[in-house]
Amino acid sequence: MKSIYIKLVSFFSLVTVLVSCSDDFLDKKPTEFVDYTAATKTTENLMTTLNGIHRSLYVRYNNQNENGLGSLMQQIDIAGDDVVFPITNSWYLQVYNWSSFSNSNSQDLRFQYRTYYRIIRNANTIINATDAAIGPESDKKIVKGQALLYRAFCHYQLVQLFGERYVAGGVNSQLGIPVILTVGNDNFPRSTVEEVYSQINKDLDEANILLVGYTKLNNSHLDLKVAQGLKARVALTQGNWAIAADYANKARAGKTLMSMTDYVAGFNDFNNVEWMWGSHINEVQTDYFGNFGAYMSRNYNSTVIRSCPKAINSKLYNMIPETDIRFKIFDKTGNHTALSLPSNYAKFPYTSQKFLSISTGDSRCDVPYMRVAEMYLIEAEAKARLGRTDAASVLFEFEKTRNPSCTLSIKTGQDLIDEILLQRRIELWGEGFRFYDLKRTNSPLDRTGANHDSGITNGVMNVASNDKRWQWLIPQAEINANPLIVQNPL
Repeated sequence: MKSIYIKLVSFFSLVTVLVSCSDDFLDKKPTEFVDYTAATKTTENLMTTLNGIHRSLYVRYNNQNENGLGSLMQQIDIAGDDVVFPITNSWYLQVYNWSSFSNSNSQDLRFQYRTYYRIIRNANTIINATDAAIGPESDKKIVKGQALLYRAFCHYQLVQLFGERYVAGGVNSQLGIPVILTVGNDNFPRSTVEEVYSQINKDLDEANILLVGYTKLNNSHLDLKVAQGLKARVALTQGNWAIAADYANKARAGKTLMSMTDYVAGFNDFNNVEWMWGSHINEVQTDYFGNFGAYMSRNYNSTVIRSCPKAINSKLYNMIPETDIRFKIFDKTGNHTALSLPSNYAKFPYTSQKFLSISTGDSRCDVPYMRVAEMYLIEAEAKARLGRTDAASVLFEFEKTRNPSCTLSIKTGQDLIDEILLQRRIELWGEGFRFYDLKRTNSPLDRTGANHDSGITNGVMNVASNDKRWQWLIPQAEINANPLIVQNPL
């Protein structure tokens, strides 16, 4: 048997995705007969393959709740402390109570592992064929640069889940994940965490060169700003504060934070001035009960939204000033009177209306992967950890757009860092960061004293930062298929 990376993902599965991406390409030869050589021969065909990756970010792979990156983002936040299930809900319940992480046969583990390696394989198809492809050099840079970003992004997401946390200044010889750079049928062992991050940064650095001068068509594509933003994210995780601050500043340069009016509009339009990277869900390609909006919105008419709307940690909510626009995207009463919810929608305190689908009958909600706000917060945190005096100014520049009544912080040291991390929790709620943030800061999970129900969490209210469950088990399907893989501690 071959690795799950090989077994679950064939090149032809990618081509199938391309049906709606390029009629011109498919007119040349029926989909079922398109081979590797034809698909990689020209930069035009490679661009079609890249469009297939863009599209794959919101394609259902198996179960209803396995709908691309939006579903992966939900898992990351549901595993944290800031998203609350007000009632027992079958979707993602094993993630919420952490039982998936210690079950190597869990579909939740397999979904994360399979999804990211699928994208890596398809990115490698582009990366390894670009130099020999027929086409303008400028097109080669565009397609290869974006593919490198996808590969770096996916390796980064995977190593944060399945490897031990990166320790700044440490050797980081602990096991990470297999680094895959080819499209062949070879099995690969797990690289060390340091080796994984070395390859991630190599890909990011090359992409930051290749994408200079590229103007993207829309926010589903990845440009230099996204490359700089990803470099900042990775540097923050590694504790490379100066690099994180520098690249976050570059990424936000010339960009604008959204208005308070736009902030309460539903987080569902990837044309929002603040969005740097996201997926637009169009009507033809929608997945009604699998879309991000079918699980994270407050208004779509699905069973999960009607019965178990997502709530914010009540302790976190109580730290948001009423003068802050973000106070308005959560409802302490749970009534959401402005939405005129039908009577069969269950009402619970502290539920969110940050994300809104198009309507009760249309679950489409564009999915945000990177926003300008994150860059401000990365820069502020990195500078605060460096002891830079302008860290508070960066935070204030951001925060005043959310709360006109806020003042420049006079805090320093760890107190300032804690204030920035609080802003990060509020700002990025529901966007797929919380579990990663807890792990990178070596913080425990603490759901106590809030609206989490220990009966629903199966008693998982506190998890120490050194608990082995922070390293998710490698899926058993991969262990069975690849004899070179060593499992995490059971």
